[in-house]
Amino acid sequence: MKKSSITKAIKDFVETEQSGGIVLICCAIIALIFSNTSLSHSWFNFWEFEFGFTQLGLYKSLLHWVNDGLMAIFFLLVGLEIKREIVEGELSSVKKSMLPIFAACGGMIAPALIYSLINMHAETIKGWAIPMATDIAFALGVLSLLGNRIPFSIKIMLTALAIVDDLGSIVVIGLFYSEDISATFLLMAAGIFGILLLMNKFGVKSVLMYLITGLFLWYFTLKSGIHASISGVLLAFSIPLGKGETDSAAEKLIHFIHKPVSFFIMPVFALANTGFIIHAKLEEVATSLVSLGVLAGLYLGKPLGIFIASWVAIKMKWADLPANAGWYHLLGAGFLGGIGFTMSIFISLLAFTDIDIQGFSKIAILVASLLSGLTGFLILSRSFKKAD
Repeated sequence: MKKSSITKAIKDFVETEQSGGIVLICCAIIALIFSNTSLSHSWFNFWEFEFGFTQLGLYKSLLHWVNDGLMAIFFLLVGLEIKREIVEGELSSVKKSMLPIFAACGGMIAPALIYSLINMHAETIKGWAIPMATDIAFALGVLSLLGNRIPFSIKIMLTALAIVDDLGSIVVIGLFYSEDISATFLLMAAGIFGILLLMNKFGVKSVLMYLITGLFLWYFTLKSGIHASISGVLLAFSIPLGKGETDSAAEKLIHFIHKPVSFFIMPVFALANTGFIIHAKLEEVATSLVSLGVLAGLYLGKPLGIFIASWVAIKMKWADLPANAGWYHLLGAGFLGGIGFTMSIFISLLAFTDIDIQGFSKIAILVASLLSGLTGFLILSRSFKKAD
């Protein structure tokens, strides 16, 4: 793929994420309104409506179909984006990948440590991964408000950082948030994944063939006890993406599912999961260990981890500052990394079954994401004035 084509692909990706972020915000607000009015009972009952295939053991609530089914498609797109970055993007060479990798690692480790320190002796310690995640849709949405005043290299760096971040979150979900493992179904899932890899090796280019085989992978992964979202990533990694090929199976699939994910799957996820009844007293939320851990992890841990790790990498000459960017830009980008939302809410649902604790976590995620977005915006606005 030519450099101009790669740049266009990144710009198209950014523009879609910006628009998707706006839709996501609207759906989150709608969910909060409906769940705290006289319609709340009907709202929650709607998501608990069950349907499916009894013979296959797939008779689930609408909420579960969203989180176990539609989210697998979201993770398929995440996996494809990760693969594209590794093959021909910002992660395709050691020098180019060092800054976003260091920044992402710092941005995952610091929030997890802060949360763990606050919740060390409590049952809520299992939510340690909640503040690790960055929501790229919202982060890029905030960047879009600054327009061309921010170097495009910062947008590329933040995109690559969020993709590495997503990869880390996927590994964490697979290792730490899976249920009792069924060896039989796990072996069957591994067998299907092996078939997908053989299809790749022997040059199968049919997207439909990969998707059909991927359905079996999803089913066996779900029944194995590992979260079904992992199947989407495994499927993505098996789909061909040749360097310089604009018509590869992976590129076609990215183009096909990107907008449905941004404008349907993610909004539906927000509608299904953002809503909660705000019945707790303010002081109860403010003193909840899970709320404090999530808030401190996202708002303080994320920017600290991203900035310090980036500073070390650059000072040690393992990486370079993004083109036309300064330290203020990196600090601002670090705060935007604290916008957790989608992935943070998703992990909180896996970590906790208690509705009240989930509610505390969601409130903290929303507050931290709002504060992080505002702080990042203000810092980046100031960086523009400094440049003048």
